Amino acid sequence: MLDKLTAIEAKYSQIEARLAAPETYDDPAQVAKLNKEQSELQPLVETFRTYRRTLEARDQARELMSDSEMKELAQEEYSQAMEDIPKLERELQILLLPKDPNDDKNVIVEIRAGVGGEEAALFAHSLYRMYSMYAESQRWHCEVDSASETELGGIKEITFTIEGTGAFSRLKFESGVHRVQRVPETESGGRVHTSTVTVAVLPEMESADVRLNPADIEMQVFRSSGAGGQHVNKTSSAVRLIHKPTGTVVECQQERSQFQNRDKAMRILASRLYEAEQEKISSEYTAQRRSQVGSGMRNERIRTYNFPQGRVTDHRIGLTLYKIDSVMDGGLDELIDALAAADQAEKLKQQE
Repeated sequence: MLDKLTAIEAKYSQIEARLAAPETYDDPAQVAKLNKEQSELQPLVETFRTYRRTLEARDQARELMSDSEMKELAQEEYSQAMEDIPKLERELQILLLPKDPNDDKNVIVEIRAGVGGEEAALFAHSLYRMYSMYAESQRWHCEVDSASETELGGIKEITFTIEGTGAFSRLKFESGVHRVQRVPETESGGRVHTSTVTVAVLPEMESADVRLNPADIEMQVFRSSGAGGQHVNKTSSAVRLIHKPTGTVVECQQERSQFQNRDKAMRILASRLYEAEQEKISSEYTAQRRSQVGSGMRNERIRTYNFPQGRVTDHRIGLTLYKIDSVMDGGLDELIDALAAADQAEKLKQQE
């Protein structure tokens, strides 16, 4: 590990030297690339340098412990260093884990009401609100691409894009079946109903990232309408794309122009086809994936929201929080942090 860290630090120093050279700034694209590489390596290099200083402090304190006048102070410094070293070593191991190449991408989130009729549609709307509030707390931009609403304000299905640095790294654990247990607004007898909603979180891919043959795509245009038909566009600006080989259908109607809707629909289509290909590649490792936190398989129940008891339980890591109101208002960090930590622990275990 030390040899690898030393090599990474040397590369980081080379990048620093190149960024300090005036001639580098003659090429803006090169500067952007170097800045990106530097920012990616910085946490690892800074932690490594702290680790190396801690090792030196331990060794110096050990030598000073033979001096009767310095023994007490040296013992304290030695004990602190011995406490810090294993923590830093684990942090370095985590930072050295292979990074998901999609972690920094924007995300496309698809929410679909499952079992439970109107109550499932109402909870789908609650989940959309939860994710949009979380995005707002992270200062990300959230934009609806297409939605199918019910008369009571529920959502049969909705597709929306969240734009922001690290969005996929934080939200990728949300894919799967979300179960809700509560008394529906439409229930007069006060009985608790169980409903389900399916969430899919896809890294937003550009058309260039996925091989798309124009001959395989049929485009249809239609008039877009807002929630409940309140706004009707008099021009056919909404776009529907049909990928004929797979039967995948994508719609986008939120933008004002047909060109913008087509561009966004193409990105959603590319993201869906990318996800389908990743699932196909991973299918032979299904057993292994199910043992991992971030398997993200759509048919797996991942979380239960029990409103009468005020609790949210994530079944993958056995975590229960009695703060359902906070979670539904976008307070997802505690859940996401725990899922990310469990995922890192699983990856470290596999490397042993």
